[in-house]
Amino acid sequence: MNLLDSDGVYMIDVSLSGGSGKASITTPARLTVEGGKMTLEVEWSSSKYDLMIVGGENYLPVNTEGNSVFMIPVASIDSPLAVKAETLAMSEPHLIDYEIVFDASSVKKEGGSAFPAVIGAVVGVIVIAAAAAVIISRVKRKKK
Repeated sequence: MNLLDSDGVYMIDVSLSGGSGKASITTPARLTVEGGKMTLEVEWSSSKYDLMIVGGENYLPVNTEGNSVFMIPVASIDSPLAVKAETLAMSEPHLIDYEIVFDASSVKKEGGSAFPAVIGAVVGVIVIAAAAAVIISRVKRKKK
């Protein structure tokens, strides 16, 4: 069973190609799966994006402050997603072609990796403390 077969919110590493190379998108990005459909939250490195076109459909930002954020559909994470994005950063609006590339091997359930990392850190501290206690105990016995 594929991790993305179940509804939920996931994090996935993404990269952006195309354009002038000045723009970027936040990675990892939030990928929501609901009813078998995937939606990607795309946060640009600029507040100057006012439109994205995916599969011929127009998408507007979902926020009004900060960097531009869009919720766009994703058919598959196994191939790059061609998008157009309109920027107002130049003297007049420009529509720029980009591709969003997914790293399918990086998919993690949102919040799923933090808890095991905390447990691993706690176990590590306990092991180090126990080893230190044993060493201190042996050193004290040798001194007697």
